[in-house]
Amino acid sequence: MVANFNTQPIKAIQGKEKPVYIFEEEKSANIDEAVVSSFGEEWLKFSNFNEKDINQFGDEYFDITDASILNKNTYALDMGCGSGRFSRYLSSKVGFIEVMDPSEAIWAAEKLLCGINNVRMINASADSIPFNDNTFDLVLSIGVLHHIPDTQMAMQNCVSKVKPGGYFFVYLYYNLDNRGFVFRFIFKIVNWIRKIISSMPSVLKKLMCDLLAVMIYVPIIFTGKVLHFVGLQGLAKKIPLSYYQDKSFFIIRNDALDRFGTRLEHRFSKAEIQLMMETCGLINICFSDNKPYWHAIGKKDTAKI
Repeated sequence: MVANFNTQPIKAIQGKEKPVYIFEEEKSANIDEAVVSSFGEEWLKFSNFNEKDINQFGDEYFDITDASILNKNTYALDMGCGSGRFSRYLSSKVGFIEVMDPSEAIWAAEKLLCGINNVRMINASADSIPFNDNTFDLVLSIGVLHHIPDTQMAMQNCVSKVKPGGYFFVYLYYNLDNRGFVFRFIFKIVNWIRKIISSMPSVLKKLMCDLLAVMIYVPIIFTGKVLHFVGLQGLAKKIPLSYYQDKSFFIIRNDALDRFGTRLEHRFSKAEIQLMMETCGLINICFSDNKPYWHAIGKKDTAKI
């Protein structure tokens, strides 16, 4: 099941338990080195996910998959693995996972995946995936491609590695296309704040994001929990940050840094993501109706191969 690399790593460095294969990065306009470095710092800080958090995240994201996609014959690539939490979730459901990230986050993933034997750790980017085309039954890229300058190009690179009849799973930030005026107005303010905070030095940026988690996220989330407790579940779901009403404070802090600490992000409508996936040769595209928006899966069209 496990494929050979189509180019040799420049070195392999032993992690806590597993070797991490390091590949030389080609110079590319589609890589923002500052963003890559920032995410490496983020995931090294937020790497201690517990099993409850991992399973909760996995169940939410992979609600549009079934045993025909996730099974012991599935050979998967986790492109932009970050902390490795999704690879850990999938490790008991698929045959083997190539766990890949261009940043220092690969070391956080290696740590989180200790004790998991059906994974291999790779330090490389979407521009230099070290496998032949048409290799994987499943390629997933969750919360990654919207932080790359040309999202469409990066998506095409990922889909090229999927076997004909295999699947590509993606999560991209939504542009609030299913929200009303109030949410859109709040987002404009939030986005302005993000641009300021993300330009700060690393230590100050992390401090500001933690303050936002405590002073903004927590009070709003608590309000939603109170509304839910008194029987106003419908209203609780409509307020901002309702997604976090059942999340741990660790997750809230992590996502505050993820949301406000990144200087490059693209946002897309459901229709735009549909078109991007179709352009890559995917069919039978299925979007989840559940948060987080938008996560989707598509099948690689065998007729165009």
